[in-house]
Amino acid sequence: MKKIISILALSIVFMASCKKSFIELTPPSSVSVDAVYKTDKDFQDATTGVYSTYEDQYQNFWMFGDVRGDDSWQQVIKNSPWYFVDVFTTNSSDGLMSSTWLNYYKIIYGSNTILSKIAATDSAVVTNKQRYMAEAHFLRALAYFDLVRIFGDVPMITKPVTIEESYKIGREKVDDIYNKVIIPDLIAAEAALPQKYTGPDIGRATKGAASALLGKVYLYRKDFANAEKKFQEVTTMGYALLPNYNDLFDYTKDEHHSEYIFDIEYEQGIGRGSIFTNQFMPNSGPMATFFGVNGTLQETNSPTQKLMDAFDPNDKRKDITVGVAGGFYNGNHDFITLPPQTSQTYTKKYLTPVQTGNDSRANWKVIRYGDVLLMYAEALNENGKTAEALQYLNQIRTRAGLAGYSSLSPADTREKIYLERRFELSFEGQRWFDLVRTGRAYDTMKATDMQPYMTVFPIPLTQIQLMNNPSIFPQNAGYGQ
Repeated sequence: MKKIISILALSIVFMASCKKSFIELTPPSSVSVDAVYKTDKDFQDATTGVYSTYEDQYQNFWMFGDVRGDDSWQQVIKNSPWYFVDVFTTNSSDGLMSSTWLNYYKIIYGSNTILSKIAATDSAVVTNKQRYMAEAHFLRALAYFDLVRIFGDVPMITKPVTIEESYKIGREKVDDIYNKVIIPDLIAAEAALPQKYTGPDIGRATKGAASALLGKVYLYRKDFANAEKKFQEVTTMGYALLPNYNDLFDYTKDEHHSEYIFDIEYEQGIGRGSIFTNQFMPNSGPMATFFGVNGTLQETNSPTQKLMDAFDPNDKRKDITVGVAGGFYNGNHDFITLPPQTSQTYTKKYLTPVQTGNDSRANWKVIRYGDVLLMYAEALNENGKTAEALQYLNQIRTRAGLAGYSSLSPADTREKIYLERRFELSFEGQRWFDLVRTGRAYDTMKATDMQPYMTVFPIPLTQIQLMNNPSIFPQNAGYGQ
């Protein structure tokens, strides 16, 4: 069979997918690319298809953001992709690497196609033209942000390319991708995206999502001045912490609350639910019955004892974040022990009734206001505004039922913010990337056989072989072929 798919020239995908609120249930057209992209509905379907690929990709994001770090580990099943990620033995032939790569370039291809096709359309026909362009910029920026954090240098493509052209495009430096794509895309997105949506469009990217992600990008670039400015703007957009931390993970309530900024959205009952509830639960029949979870239980992404011990006993976030080791409490508050051969720790952040296995209503939080407040505190502190930084840090601690800090040095404040991010954002895909961006990954993980070069993952072997040109497409250092 001829190779008809390259790393870049990916076929356009209009998924017949469904999401909370804004994904329509009717299958989009399957006609050729040239025949579509004419009406507002065409571009709505195309944009929806890009969001849908994020649903697929973020089913595995926890392996990169959580399992790779020190707060999560794989207690059982030692021959799986998440175990290899956990113990730093992932190699370039692992299917997780290739599926991740292809998903993100599918997103980029779809975004590029939308931007190229929409430019010449009549705004009177494509009435939401500016919004679709802004959404495409946002979705492409997020894809590249994830790609450079996972793989480092990657091909930088900003327009549709042919298969022949794709073979000539090498890996671009991370700095160039930030400066030429990610930051400009987010600036364009925040300028045109609406402040909020109503009705069936709720859940799409907003101006606040673009501003918050842009601030995060500046923080990663150690551009603390621009990060501070951007986060300050987000604090004026009407967001607020929920009074009760546990309500963030109560999926029976409206997930588009005051702290919501941008989620990867899932909807149960129509085949577009998430895997997180089943994936993270211990393999215990009594526990599954009590919490109303049907289907196979994968017992992954388990809290480490080190994380459990680090929590203040009075921290209101502790129970839902790390549960209780060795068992659970039923409705009578009886402690029910877990089977000895199953995972003995678990997070309850994604624990919700599931009627059909791997079809959970639980969303994945890409960025929320609690995250923004902690990043704002970090930027303020790095800019010499420690007293002001503590005010935002203490908002997070107060909600957690803990005393605030006062009169700390900038160095102590920095460490307190790092620690608070750990408690606030555990199992939300943040920990590993925080360790890498703050230069603490190797010192934290070297006891788990991490090597210094493992701050990025290997480029998929399929892409190395497909390009077959190490001068423009080399493997990441340390991973061999």
